[in-house]
Amino acid sequence: MLDISELSRRTGFPASKLRYYEEIGLIRSIGRKGLKRLFEEEVTTRLALISLGQTAGFSLTEIRRLIGAEGQPALDLAALGQRAETIDQQISELTVLRDGIRHIMNCSAENHLECPRFKRIMRVALKRRA
Repeated sequence: MLDISELSRRTGFPASKLRYYEEIGLIRSIGRKGLKRLFEEEVTTRLALISLGQTAGFSLTEIRRLIGAEGQPALDLAALGQRAETIDQQISELTVLRDGIRHIMNCSAENHLECPRFKRIMRVALKRRA
């Protein structure tokens, strides 16, 4: 068993966030030692899943549905597939942005607004926005 301060130290999650996660049902304590909440060691796996879900862009509500209530993941493969598609699109957009920034850094035009490639990059940015 881990008290909340040990769990916080091991996982990097502040105790306040652990209390909040418990409040919204993402994790569950198994009792108390004095005033400190106690958690089973397995909660570290659940916290790793929460962290992974957040990194992938899932909301806490979505993560709660994905990891299930009793610690066994109830992975929604369709939701994971949709998230993967969204990440692919973000990667594509960020690649274009990165390449545009690199072009601007190395462009020999006196004024970037006169550079044909930079103009194309701006048009693409506007189209993606619309």
